[in-house]
Amino acid sequence: MYTPRLKEKYQEEVVPSLKKEFGYKSPMQVPHLEKICINQGLGDAVADKKIIENAVEEMTAIAGQKAVPTYSKKDISNFKLRKGMPIGTRVTIRGDKMYEFLDRLIAVALPRTRDFRGVKETGFDGRGNFTMGVKEQIIFPEIDIEKVNKINGMDITFVTSADSDEEAKALLSEFGFPFRKK
Repeated sequence: MYTPRLKEKYQEEVVPSLKKEFGYKSPMQVPHLEKICINQGLGDAVADKKIIENAVEEMTAIAGQKAVPTYSKKDISNFKLRKGMPIGTRVTIRGDKMYEFLDRLIAVALPRTRDFRGVKETGFDGRGNFTMGVKEQIIFPEIDIEKVNKINGMDITFVTSADSDEEAKALLSEFGFPFRKK
């Protein structure tokens, strides 16, 4: 039976390390990654419906799971936006696919970013979740640069069971997340 590399790493290395660092009595107290949410806001999609279709395909390829379009909740006349128009895409990954995505993000995608010096630590929300932005979707190896019509960014949120930002940062650092050195 196949298990993702980072899932094994979590059980064999991360749990004992965090248990020792924070003094947890049980391995069940050690924070874990619950899900990864990826979303893209596509304001240009108001004018062209094809942008949403392409974004859904790209997001599906990146996540390894079907992405869905998001729709506007109300009319905004300044943006020529009507209620119910598609304005973005999103996907939530859990389980083995989540670990596979995290592995690809850390090992392949982030190092391909131009002028990459690490991820800023400012994305923590105070409850143990971390959000980061990616400026270009072409850093992912699943995207064929020849077929990309428009370069879009995306937000990636890591939802953890940690109670504090300190625990969440320790968890992500143990996975090998490249936080920027001060």
